Amino acid sequence: MLSKLRLLFDRFTLILIAVVTAATLLPAHGQGAVFFETLTAAAIALLFFLHGAKLSRQAIIAGAMHWRLHGVIFIWTFVIFPLLGWGLRPVLVPLLGEPLYVGVLYLCVLPGTVQSAIAFTSIARGNVPAAVCAASASSIVGIVVTPLLLQLLLKTDTSALDSHSLLQSILRIGQQIFLPFVAGHLMRPVIGRWMDRHRPLITGVDQSSILLVVYTAFSESVVAGLWQQVDTASLVWLTICCTALLTLVLVLNTWSTRKLGFNRADEITIVFCGSKKSMATGVPMAGVLFSASAIGPVLLPLMIFHQIQLMVCAVLAQNYQRQNDLSRQKTRQAVA
Repeated sequence: MLSKLRLLFDRFTLILIAVVTAATLLPAHGQGAVFFETLTAAAIALLFFLHGAKLSRQAIIAGAMHWRLHGVIFIWTFVIFPLLGWGLRPVLVPLLGEPLYVGVLYLCVLPGTVQSAIAFTSIARGNVPAAVCAASASSIVGIVVTPLLLQLLLKTDTSALDSHSLLQSILRIGQQIFLPFVAGHLMRPVIGRWMDRHRPLITGVDQSSILLVVYTAFSESVVAGLWQQVDTASLVWLTICCTALLTLVLVLNTWSTRKLGFNRADEITIVFCGSKKSMATGVPMAGVLFSASAIGPVLLPLMIFHQIQLMVCAVLAQNYQRQNDLSRQKTRQAVA
């Protein structure tokens, strides 16, 4: 299963690079841009409708009862991560420039991933019901919390934000993400069994919607002069900074979870749900919060961080799985 997951990520990374290249060489404009914007909005609505239909009421109840675990994940996602991004400003701005730093800060205030966090938790044999609930709740809470945090931390740098008021932005995000999610969950009694038999469908829609949004967003940014703003050196430094940020979060997350006395299954859930940032939520949300000229530099840190976290977490999940297998083997030998 892990080898298939790695193959999928490798292939998706190559496709994502191809999409960015296509948007650079053949950006959509005019009526073509309008068409892709409409198609992207429909794909995002379908994606979150499917996520809502996938989540069972039993999983919500079982996962929601573990309030201590959810509290730690929430603090990492919406408190510690944003504070790290804000605190590293004196280091990041000289290295990356203001537009890319805003992108790093934006990824720090985003909610966690849903699908990959649950998948890695399952591979590592963590607390899967809690991961389902925590990851889904993070996406829903992020609809409101992410714009508020961005507004708070940017302070005087609000020129990066679009002219829409914060309330209008939250309402638009709710319409694009939250309402389809609720509608899908309400439809679960009707289509739930069909969804359980066709889980790969969500993966396909998830990745297709991301590719559509990336192409549409980067087309707008290329037309607005993205690659005149970001050079090769900045991309290299951005990759280094994203890698360092993820490493810092994973080390501190694991250390603090063990200090708080969580068992191995809960530790796995907290590590994977509290250290990952959602591209599926972040890309469409950026289209609401930022102007066309700003969205390209804003999305670059998220795209790079997303791919790094997938590769690193695949290795972590394998290590956790190996440790769990070894522990079980030792237990059986001791009993025998």
